[in-house]
Amino acid sequence: MNFAPAIPVLRIFNVDKAKEFYLDFLGFSLDWEHRFAADLPLYAQIRRDGLIVHLSEHYGDATPGSTVFARVSDLRALEQELQAKRYGYSRPSAEQVDWGWQMQIADPFGNQLRFCQQDD
Repeated sequence: MNFAPAIPVLRIFNVDKAKEFYLDFLGFSLDWEHRFAADLPLYAQIRRDGLIVHLSEHYGDATPGSTVFARVSDLRALEQELQAKRYGYSRPSAEQVDWGWQMQIADPFGNQLRFCQQDD
């Protein structure tokens, strides 16, 4: 028996704002979207390289204010990429911690994305 990597589910409250943040700013791509009907909540999968995240408008899915711990191989490159975009709602910066580097970014819905790189 093998476990696959977990896929975090994050609660969102506005599809346009979620796409602006996750796709335009963070550089994720949209894999798929699902709605049971046109006027019902969105459930979507996004990805950037090996990191997959589900976004949900469904009541009861996830808890606003959750944190995702995402490992990256070159955090400083991600920091430079995001700062160069001059996004009006976030200017993240990496900070050194005891075990390596981390950069925390809050999404528009109160969730925290904690991008991390461990020292070798």
